[in-house]
Amino acid sequence: MAFPMKIVTDVLTSRMPDQVRVVVGWEKYMTNHLVNETSPYLLQHVDNPVDWYPWGEEALALACEQDKPILLSIGYAACHWCHVMAHESFEDEDTAATMNDHFINIKVDREERPDLDAIYMSAVVAMTGQGGWPMTVILTPDGQPFFGGAYFPPTPRYGMPSFQQLLASIVQAWQTKRSEIEESAAEIAQHIGRTLSLDGEHTLNPALFERAVHNLAHNFDSERGGFGSAPKFPPAMALEFLLRIYLRDGDESALQMVEKTLEKMAYGGMYDQLGGGFARYSTDNNWLVPHFEKMLYDNALLVRVYLHAWQVTGKPLYRRIVEETLDFAAREMRHEEGGFYSSYDADSEGEEGKFYVWQPAEIRAALGEDAELFMLYYDVSERGNWEGKSILNMPRLPEEVARLAQLEPAEMAVRLAESRRKLLDVRAQRVWPGLDDKVLTAWNGLMLAAFAEAGRALRRPDYTEVATRNAMFLYDTMRNGDGRLLRTWKAGAKARYNAYLEDYAYLADGLLALYHTTFDDRWFVWARELAEMMLSHFADAENGGFFDTSHDHEDLFHRPKDAQDNATPSGNAMAAQALLKLSLYTGNGRYWDAAEQAVSALYEAMAQHPTGFAHWLSAAAFILGEPQEVAIIGDHGLEDTEAMIDAVFARYRPHQVVAVGESGKTIPLLTDRKFVDGKATAYVCRRFVCQQPVTSPEALAVRL
Repeated sequence: MAFPMKIVTDVLTSRMPDQVRVVVGWEKYMTNHLVNETSPYLLQHVDNPVDWYPWGEEALALACEQDKPILLSIGYAACHWCHVMAHESFEDEDTAATMNDHFINIKVDREERPDLDAIYMSAVVAMTGQGGWPMTVILTPDGQPFFGGAYFPPTPRYGMPSFQQLLASIVQAWQTKRSEIEESAAEIAQHIGRTLSLDGEHTLNPALFERAVHNLAHNFDSERGGFGSAPKFPPAMALEFLLRIYLRDGDESALQMVEKTLEKMAYGGMYDQLGGGFARYSTDNNWLVPHFEKMLYDNALLVRVYLHAWQVTGKPLYRRIVEETLDFAAREMRHEEGGFYSSYDADSEGEEGKFYVWQPAEIRAALGEDAELFMLYYDVSERGNWEGKSILNMPRLPEEVARLAQLEPAEMAVRLAESRRKLLDVRAQRVWPGLDDKVLTAWNGLMLAAFAEAGRALRRPDYTEVATRNAMFLYDTMRNGDGRLLRTWKAGAKARYNAYLEDYAYLADGLLALYHTTFDDRWFVWARELAEMMLSHFADAENGGFFDTSHDHEDLFHRPKDAQDNATPSGNAMAAQALLKLSLYTGNGRYWDAAEQAVSALYEAMAQHPTGFAHWLSAAAFILGEPQEVAIIGDHGLEDTEAMIDAVFARYRPHQVVAVGESGKTIPLLTDRKFVDGKATAYVCRRFVCQQPVTSPEALAVRL
């Protein structure tokens, strides 16, 4: 429900004054105060006639000094409608003049500053009932919001006033209803300033999963996969949870929801059939027409669920998607030093999707006699399937196409592979979409985990090497002198901004995945250091869980604490999962208790809204899954030790932690374990209570 705030209604319905702009010595800015920023999104606006400032003391002090409201615009580089509004309004000199005369204008990259995005998005949702980007928020000089929305057009349409009319009304309200505005702003600040409690006393039990699966099934699209209707976002976290339910209970309906969704996404236009990787979401119910931006985090999360589905089912399709997507990320989204870039834009040459769509003539010119087969397989026609052009997708099963083309499946596969290679080369000659080449610690943590897991499960040492280089890059680049993490880095500049909870939690999870693959102690040690920093700098001692920002972060009017999963997992949910695993490695009950308390507190939210709390549900499944600790005493790389490791990872077992090495103090799970008869020896434990050790892979499989 929208927050009841009279001033919002007044602004949108009041009579728009014909002219509020008073030009006094205004001139066009050739560049503005964004010129020294490193964010590609902010640099896209550096030549706007709007006198943009980055968020910081200078702009905030100026607003107070001049007693002007702040116009805060938040977006990100791959956002299509951010580009549209920039072109329509922020590049328009008349609009810029009004903004410069009456506001202090601040531009924020939401990916660099998720704290500001979370705070002001909460305010916009409270005021209007919905949110999105570009986000436009009007603040009092001390930073309290009193009006907000998303995209506003340059002329009245879609039932909205023009952006110029909106600004005029806000200026008039600021001049004539100042006291009402300040009262309203104080109310909103109080409303969103409440701290979420994660110290409830619910007891976790399997009934939670029954309710969650029931609610997921109720919203499941049994024909096309996914949950709900368009726009359809890839539900990676919900699918992960359902896989765990299948492994736990043998629930075939849970596996069916997973497989239907994974197959439909893989065959649809949201998946890049030539280059690999997924677009942000599908604008239709059939996964055909994507919003063409490609985000690092989506691909990292989807790789893991496709990998786990392959481990569970053995189906080649899922492995192919994993490898193609990781190959895309390594090829096109990685800096030479090892960090992963953030995103590719949806637009090129000013048109959304132009880089990815095809006309039959282009394909015939490139493929010759193989063109008709390719077009039959990938749904390319003269009419097209989107705005007169064709988005590559697979509406028919391969065996059906082979039958129609009167080809043996093996021959067809070879010809199609060669056709894809040729067309990928052709596409590479097009004007590429914009690349947001900043490196974010949190998102790199997600992709680190994906490469590390795939390296182990697929026996791909090249993937393990990518993961290791990424971890080394993050260690060398994304820390300050005290070992605290930094948020963002771009080539040619130093890493900057305090890291957030999600940076610590995602990276800790990625490091544990890398340790599971390499059994190199340094990655475990760093993960544990990050966990201690989370507890020291982010913990909410009064209400449980963690704040999104550290205790010594910039002083904002609200310290955000978000528990809900969105496009990425909640930082709190990921922190809980990392702490649960570390507790089993170390025997530290403080880790387990902090995590279990937070998970238990969200019992009802998980049961009623599983798509919004799916990562929490996976944490709950870990707690109730009687997780195992496996300690293998032996030298990593020796035949007998490797045979033990292979036995442990022969199946997808999400509820286990594994340590390999000789007894020592670095990893407590290995402490005081001994070789038996001089052989590699495995100890299978639950909460540090262990069964008799075994010395053969066969005996270990029985223990597991």
